[in-house]
Amino acid sequence: MTVLKDIPEKWFPVVLPTQKKKKTGFGGGKSRKKRTEEERKVKANDREHNEKFQYASNCIMTSKYNILTFLPVNLFEQFQEVANTYFLFLLILQLIPQISSLSWFTTIVPLALVLSITAVKDATDDYFRHKSDNQVNNRQSQVLIRGSLQNEKWMNVRVGDIIKLENNQFVAADLLLLSSTEPHGLCYIETAELDGETNMKVRQSVSVTAELGDPNNLASFDGEVVCEPPNNKLDRFCGTLYWLDRKYPLTNQNMLLRGCVLRNTEACYGLVIFAGPDTKLMQNSGRTKFKRTSIDRLMNTLVLWIFGFLVCMGVILAVGNAVWEREVGSLFQSYLPWDPPVDNFMFSAFLSFWSYIIILNTVVPISLYVSVEVIRLGHSYFINWDRQMFCSQCNTAAEARTTTLNEELGQVEYIFSDKTGTLTQNIMSFNKCSINGQTYGEVMDPVEKQPKRLDFTPFNPLADSDFCFYDEKLLESVKMGDSRTHEFFRLLSLCHTVMSEEKSEGELVYKAQSPDEGALVTAARNFGFVFRSRTPGTITTTEMGRTITYSLLAILDFNNIRKRMSVIVRNPEGRIRLYCKGADTVLLERLHPCNQELMSITSDHLNEYGADGLRTLALAYRELSEDEWETWSESHRWADKATDCREDRLAAAYDKIEQDMMLLGATAIEDKLQEGVPETIALLSLANIKIWVLTGDKQETAVNIGYSCKMLTDEMTEVFIISGHTVQSVRQELRRARENMIALSRAKGGGKDEGIGGWAEACFVGNGLKDGQEGDGTTAGGSKQLHCSSFPSSPSNDMDNISGEFALIISGHSLAHALEADMEAEFVSVACACKAVICCRVTPLQKAQVVELIKKHKKAVTLAIGDGANDVSMIKSAHIGVGISGQEGIQAVLASDYSFAQFRFLQRLLLVHGRWSYLRMCRFLCYFFYKNFAFTMVHFWFGFFCGFSAQDVPDHRSLEYPKLYEPGQLNLLFNKKEFFICIAQGIYTSVVLFFVPYAVLYFATQSNGVPLANYQTFAVTTATALVIVVSVQIALDTGFWTIFNHMFVWGSVSSYFTIMFALHSQTLFRIFPNQFRFVGSAHNTLLQPVVWLTIALATAICVVPVLAFRFLKLDLKPQLSDTVRYTQLVRQKRRKPAGRSIGAAWSGTGSVSEGRLGARGGSRRSGYAFSHQEGFGELITSGKNMRLSSLALANFASKHSSSWIETLCKKKNTHTPPSTSGECSPAPSNMSGMGPALSNSSSVLGGSQETPIEEETDTAVVLSSSSHPAALEQAEPRASAQVAPPDSSTSAAASTESPGGWTLSLETVQEALFGRRGCASASYSQGPPSDARETPHTD
Repeated sequence: MTVLKDIPEKWFPVVLPTQKKKKTGFGGGKSRKKRTEEERKVKANDREHNEKFQYASNCIMTSKYNILTFLPVNLFEQFQEVANTYFLFLLILQLIPQISSLSWFTTIVPLALVLSITAVKDATDDYFRHKSDNQVNNRQSQVLIRGSLQNEKWMNVRVGDIIKLENNQFVAADLLLLSSTEPHGLCYIETAELDGETNMKVRQSVSVTAELGDPNNLASFDGEVVCEPPNNKLDRFCGTLYWLDRKYPLTNQNMLLRGCVLRNTEACYGLVIFAGPDTKLMQNSGRTKFKRTSIDRLMNTLVLWIFGFLVCMGVILAVGNAVWEREVGSLFQSYLPWDPPVDNFMFSAFLSFWSYIIILNTVVPISLYVSVEVIRLGHSYFINWDRQMFCSQCNTAAEARTTTLNEELGQVEYIFSDKTGTLTQNIMSFNKCSINGQTYGEVMDPVEKQPKRLDFTPFNPLADSDFCFYDEKLLESVKMGDSRTHEFFRLLSLCHTVMSEEKSEGELVYKAQSPDEGALVTAARNFGFVFRSRTPGTITTTEMGRTITYSLLAILDFNNIRKRMSVIVRNPEGRIRLYCKGADTVLLERLHPCNQELMSITSDHLNEYGADGLRTLALAYRELSEDEWETWSESHRWADKATDCREDRLAAAYDKIEQDMMLLGATAIEDKLQEGVPETIALLSLANIKIWVLTGDKQETAVNIGYSCKMLTDEMTEVFIISGHTVQSVRQELRRARENMIALSRAKGGGKDEGIGGWAEACFVGNGLKDGQEGDGTTAGGSKQLHCSSFPSSPSNDMDNISGEFALIISGHSLAHALEADMEAEFVSVACACKAVICCRVTPLQKAQVVELIKKHKKAVTLAIGDGANDVSMIKSAHIGVGISGQEGIQAVLASDYSFAQFRFLQRLLLVHGRWSYLRMCRFLCYFFYKNFAFTMVHFWFGFFCGFSAQDVPDHRSLEYPKLYEPGQLNLLFNKKEFFICIAQGIYTSVVLFFVPYAVLYFATQSNGVPLANYQTFAVTTATALVIVVSVQIALDTGFWTIFNHMFVWGSVSSYFTIMFALHSQTLFRIFPNQFRFVGSAHNTLLQPVVWLTIALATAICVVPVLAFRFLKLDLKPQLSDTVRYTQLVRQKRRKPAGRSIGAAWSGTGSVSEGRLGARGGSRRSGYAFSHQEGFGELITSGKNMRLSSLALANFASKHSSSWIETLCKKKNTHTPPSTSGECSPAPSNMSGMGPALSNSSSVLGGSQETPIEEETDTAVVLSSSSHPAALEQAEPRASAQVAPPDSSTSAAASTESPGGWTLSLETVQEALFGRRGCASASYSQGPPSDARETPHTD
């Protein structure tokens, strides 16, 4: 590869890997160059020059077909299905009259119907893709052509064009920012479509082009850009601008990427560098893939096997035909000659083989695929009609956008989720604070159930009306003039990088880079310290009605290492003060020693706030003398002007001044989760589904959300952080994590600690985040030994047997190395052994690569869920894609297979609809193959005698017992083993249905002495027995009867007799005498008692073994669903109508609707400025971001959720769930042989049919029983419930009398279902049976 000499060396790590792993987007392929692009040269305002390179146009195409290619391509895709090819082959055979025994239309009609329905569905889907493409391609853009701005469609924009963007417009292509209406060539963009972040980002033009704001000046601009080729790296760009015999370096800060939205900027101009499929947005988009379920793939394999079985049967019957024609058939040649062109027995056998292939093809009839599609369509409608998945707030119902993946919803093992907009609302609210050792924000009013929201308007006319706070003590402290409180809010009003605009008198609009900062400045505003405006050297505030202007001496900027920011200001009296806010872990160690007592109290408050899942922040200040300021200012100027190690020198200068500070207090901000997120994640985790969060946000943000939604907990054994920047460092960190996991697992003796046994018990025994920590001596030794051995290509037995709860957090640059071919196996081994994985700062393409990695190595069903355009590639890559119709557009919904409005609906989609779809489909397929083999094999046996001529549990129980979901993940209900069992049963049934009537009728006679042994009597008897047997079989397979079941099952039996009598009627004989010759045969046959006795005997022989097997299986080895179903029946007999059984876990941690859950132990995490962009402070002090006409940004108002009212109302009942304890007394001797009983979970698993999860109270029902239902009936009536006392249990307990007198314990049901020990225990003792009732008890 050749690279220009004047291309900077820093290009090489960008360009070279891009060429090695180059991936193209979709669309626009016709205009792309065929050769590999090594670099890009773009000349402004010169289309002829740029067209030499054949760069892609700005037209995109996400559709699969056009008018010419639809029919051939779609048919090619459909005939990739083995079944369709199989039926096409049968159709060709049926067109040959010498071998066809069935009319050709019996195959071509259903085949054409299936192909047509599928084609119409595919055409409809592609039509909407075309419609979406046309909508985007036909957007208007202002292009500078021949010195004037002209409106052009996006699809007509070319590389090298200069286009004008106006406020709130989408960026049409990847542009080099040339100039802007803002000072110094600045503009502000929103990148939610790219990385999901809704906060503003700043971009700046090259200084030499910043003044070219006039179209006349831009028309004469002829600069040339030489840059990297198209790639998918969103955060990196390297190039050089050549103009006026000078060159200027270009970075990502000079680029506006397609998909961004221009905000708070009147207009700007940009030069198109990448267009259409070459843009970074499209480079990160995956192709539309044809998705098949695992059952579809298994059915393709089974069809091949069945076809092989069919060929074997055909060969056997053909050999039999040859032997019969040679030995016996030759004797009948005089009156039963061979049909031409048959002239010998071998040719007759050859034709018989193909005839039997046609006759016996019903082992896989095309009706199977028609029935499967009908069932899937019905399941899709069930999802669409589910009122419990309807969001009334946004008036959006759940939608199944595909009908082919429903049963796959019941087999999901991995969920990959976006964060912003999917798990969170991205809304920050000022929740609590600690000032001088006093905490504010907790409202405990025993009289008022609903806390009263404070009205700030009489006190402060500049207050934000949307701000919600309820603790009046804080407002009183401000009014009374408490100096520490005033200093607290003064810090919040000064120490930030927020921009302000005052549209009219008193109407302030804040624009913050971080939503955290916006919430804090808004809080200070409402409590009387109003930030009004700023200049590069001043900050103007209104403090308690008095306007004050501070001199801004310095901003000590935020970054990820410092985790804090400071400002140094001089007040009007001339006093200099440093104000600092940041993560408590770095700020508390910089305090003056006299703060020890206050720091201890504030630390306790920080622990409480962190336990509530709030984002915490510590505040401090320091008085500076004039000499201290002058000395430090000189050292700061020296560090700022350094040419080498500038960042390190600045960090050292900042650290020097940020010492011996005085603590003011702490703040707590709530990053609101979507409703029900923690509960949903808890339920899915109990169902053995692993959840990975793939986000473009920073590590701190993602970790904080992980704790808030209970993906991460302090009870975890360890949380590993992978943050290496090189291949070797990432490899070492992964191996260290692997070795620590093995060592910690061995140290626990190969079993789980009881403290982690119950999620609801919340025994916080973990040690929080571990970043690069070394293990103890044992671990180190093990590490050394393991490090010497080579890492296996697949997970070792040690990794498969990991018993602790671990989590993994990995950054985007580390993930890029982990995804390389030689390291991906190590990454998968470590990550899949963890309970939770969070990937931070990942690009959209990396999200898709992670999904593909799990699909490749784990062979598990994956589901991806997101709400923005940056999630589209991940959604397309996963087996199942789910789009959330949120605030980031509808791109994710358009690319998804299923869509709904809130993340919490995912639990119902998987645990209810997914499980039911999988269960129904598996039962249908088992029955279908059994029925068809039973039917077809009767023809096979007949060939030897004719001369060889040719429900389940309710939906809320699925949510209560997530372990019921595991059979789908393990594919237990329909696999090769189950298939062969169905085939064996079908063959057995066919043997009985043929030989029992054959044996009985062989010697039977009618009442008048006429023999019954004739062909038609035998056919009617066998067919009737077959219909009755398969109908009884489907009745046995039906778990829940409705009017529709009765109508179709017994209606089909009635239809059979109706059709059979019609086929043997005189009416049809008169119309078609050659086809319907057996008049009255059915009537005469079914009048014979021996026929009905024969049918009854055959039915009994077929059905009794099935009944016996199922009875013994239910009695000796019941499944979870069997036990839960029986438990349901017992509870329904004894429960109260309003009984409730949930809440202990949730009520201990606050309201479900609060958007956060649970309490954590001793860890604290700063919530400050996690989405803050480094360098914004320097931009402020330089004055580059100050408008000429205004000192603030526009169109921003801090929004706060009204759920504060519910939060504070319910917090008075909040408590931290204590660990439970309870001892079980030994059972009587006659119970010793019984298995563990099942129990209901007291965390997320209770609930009645009448009460939704969100409304459950703090109660739990505990019943005692044996593991299988039959034992309950046989047990002696001698039980009494012994319930753990309230102070040692997180849930109440009650007992319910079982039919036999024993109490049914739902605690051990829980242990069997969840692998966890329940919260309450029961013991058995002698005594009379008690008439127990459910007695809710609230802690």
